Amino acid sequence: MNKNEVIQQICQIGIIPSVRVSSIYEAEFAAEMLYSAGIPIAEITLTLPEAPAVIAKVASRHPDMILGAGTVLDAGTARRCIDAGARFITSPGFIPEVVAFANQAGTVVLAGALTPTEVIAAWKAGADFVKIFPAAIAGGAPYIRALRVPLPQIPLIVTGGVNQLTAFDYILAGASAIGVGRALLPTEALRQREHHRIHELALRFLTMVRQARSQRDAE
Repeated sequence: MNKNEVIQQICQIGIIPSVRVSSIYEAEFAAEMLYSAGIPIAEITLTLPEAPAVIAKVASRHPDMILGAGTVLDAGTARRCIDAGARFITSPGFIPEVVAFANQAGTVVLAGALTPTEVIAAWKAGADFVKIFPAAIAGGAPYIRALRVPLPQIPLIVTGGVNQLTAFDYILAGASAIGVGRALLPTEALRQREHHRIHELALRFLTMVRQARSQRDAE
């Protein structure tokens, strides 16, 4: 899967689940549940030191799954994750060396930003998507809509406080995709191996993305 195909898949699915857990086993279980639930994409955050190993293991089982590395703060870490099989790299803020390295490696990169100045800087540096974080604190869906007015050419991914109450509005406001963490992968559901609960949540979020896009297109 080349870079353009990864970008197309992210846009098509519209959801980037953030797997932020404390053990390898929970991370692998989360990725497996997402894949089986119809969301073949997962961001494994580097708050789990073994994230590259998790990415490599899941990628070997599901070559068609889009696995990414989150909370990447330097080029060296980006390299290790890409070597492990990461197809996209994300950071909570705009880190020029990470964007530059990902571009050099031909890997999709989501640079974090919050203000219009940061959004423009990240986009001009070569980010494929700009990740608005933390969106909820910045003003939620109205803030995303406000950003889209002068910057419609910049694809935005919304993270930070996305849940069942806000997901629809973020997509309706113009987000290309939403980043979802605990609202999709509750801690207890992972620890208790609650397959059905995670599948139900995945279906709800997929439905909200689809319905919001249909309404947006009709406006």
